[in-house]
Amino acid sequence: MRVNKRKAAEIYPFLEAYIAHREAQITEIEQAIGRYEKRRAMEERSYQSMSAFRRIFAGKKPDHHLAVEYIHYVKKPMEQIRSLRLEVEQARAILTESQPTDLIDVSEELEKELQSKPV
Repeated sequence: MRVNKRKAAEIYPFLEAYIAHREAQITEIEQAIGRYEKRRAMEERSYQSMSAFRRIFAGKKPDHHLAVEYIHYVKKPMEQIRSLRLEVEQARAILTESQPTDLIDVSEELEKELQSKPV
């Protein structure tokens, strides 16, 4: 990963929008996880409320399918949330700990965002 140096004053206006955008992404991902968990709980309640005879014919997802679903809908998004929160922390650190004249290390990803969004 390449790191560029920029003056803090150049990126201050961008950082507020960047932080807000990342926090919105985190919220969306958390909502998606919540929807999956709610759907999963409803499926389980529905299955448990069936009579024993109906359960025989209803069929339940195998445990390994549930594990793969969990990885896809919960575990990977949680990892993504962790990385987004780390980015937000780094951006907030730049805002709070730097002076406008300081040279700041800007990651390649942040640099791309800076160049793609006019301030």
